[in-house]
Parts: sequence; structure tokens; C-alpha cells
Amino acid sequence: MNFWEKLRQTFTSTAEGVPTELAEPCFWQVDMHSHLVPGIDDGVSSPEQSLECLQQFAAWGIRKVITTPHVSRDWFPNSSATLRQGLHTLQALVDEHQLPLTIEVAAEYMLDEFFPDLLETDDLLTFGPERYVLIETGWASAPQQLDDLLFRMKTRGYTPVLAHPERYAYFFEHQDALTHLHETGCLFQLNWPSLTGRYGDRVLTQARWLLKRGWVDFIGSDLHRPSSLTALATLFASADYQLLQKQPLLNQSLLKETV
Repeated sequence: MNFWEKLRQTFTSTAEGVPTELAEPCFWQVDMHSHLVPGIDDGVSSPEQSLECLQQFAAWGIRKVITTPHVSRDWFPNSSATLRQGLHTLQALVDEHQLPLTIEVAAEYMLDEFFPDLLETDDLLTFGPERYVLIETGWASAPQQLDDLLFRMKTRGYTPVLAHPERYAYFFEHQDALTHLHETGCLFQLNWPSLTGRYGDRVLTQARWLLKRGWVDFIGSDLHRPSSLTALATLFASADYQLLQKQPLLNQSLLKETV
């Protein structure tokens, strides 16, 4: 019996609080953070790897994948045109293998010194009707002008979504800073692997802190390679899966076609 069969067997038990079936474990149906365009960042390296990830997503009940390659001037200076071209590669895989998936491409933007130029020229790839923009900060410290950048994004009609806020070490002892961001309209995207222990206990603790406050606006896989799929599946049999079901997730709203 493989891992997935064992997991299904677990979820068909009659234990109190355990779902009676696991037909579509990804009840959120849209994954809006991944790195599945082959060869352009630190994500998948080949179309074959992309296909393996997409097939598993479909099997888990995902109906739309909004993949988000990195955009950062120092590490991954991808242009919007490059990312749109990558969409064609993924769409060809979906069409050839008849996967029940809709594919879109956006980006995960590093808030570096070059991001304001992209903002001022409106050269940002968004997703959803609210023009969501997925952003990340450096790992060493938060950007000095984070509040200013978020304000400028909102005044230009964008809705900022902070990727994996639970992973930034500088927020571990300053949860009031996360509270401030949330109260000023910055949405939070929790990484699915954070709830599996992938990044360690401190990140898991921070992720649960966000869950208990109902501050998870999006859940995203942040999937980089097929080797992570088995670990991702462990979420479905965890207590955190129950907490996730109580979040005001916006993923489902992304099933609607963007205007």
C-alpha cells in the first residue's frame, strides 16, 4: 500500500473530527504560489517535472494553478514577457495530457531596490479580480520602507499579498509587526509546507499563530520540485488541516475568470 492509499484509509476512519472521505483534499481548489515554469528560477528544471507536479495537483482537487516564478534583479531578473512565454509551456502540457486544470502565470516579486521601478511602470503580473501581487522580502531583515511600498502599491490599485510571513525570522520575536501589516491591509499567504514541519519548529509555531488568529488569506504550496509532493501530503492527516478549514481563504474566489 502506497502513502496516498494509507492516507485515504486514515481519512475513512470513524474517529471523531476526522472527515469521512478525502476525495478532494485541496478544498481550496486554487494553488496561487509555485515555481513550475521550467528552468527560469530555483523551481522545476524540466517540463517533465512540471507535469509531475501538475498531475498531482489535479489528483488532489486543485482546479487552477497560478504559478509564480521569482522576480528579483540580483538572482532571477525575469521579465514579464519571459514569464508569459513560460505560460505557453505549461498550457501545452495541460492540453497534451488533458489535465482538468486552468493555468495562469503571475510572479513572486522581491521587494528589492528595483521593485519601485516595476511598480511605477505598472509592469507587475497580477492575479484575481483584486489585482493581487505576491511579494516577498529579504531573509535578513525587513525592507526599510515596507510600509511605504505597500501604500504605493495600494494607491496604484494593487492588493499586496505577503508570501509566507511565517518564515521570516525577524517576525518571530516581533509579531506586533505582523499585526500591523495585517491591520493595514496587507494580505497573508501561508506556505503549505510550513504546516508539515518543512522549515522547522519556529516556522511551524508562527504558522499556527497565524492560523489561530484567522489571518491566513491564501494557502499556497510554494512547490519547487516533485520531490516535495510526498511531504506536502502529510498535511491532510494533521490537526492543522482542520484549522486551515476554518480560515477565511480567498483561494476559491480565484476560480472566477479575471476581467
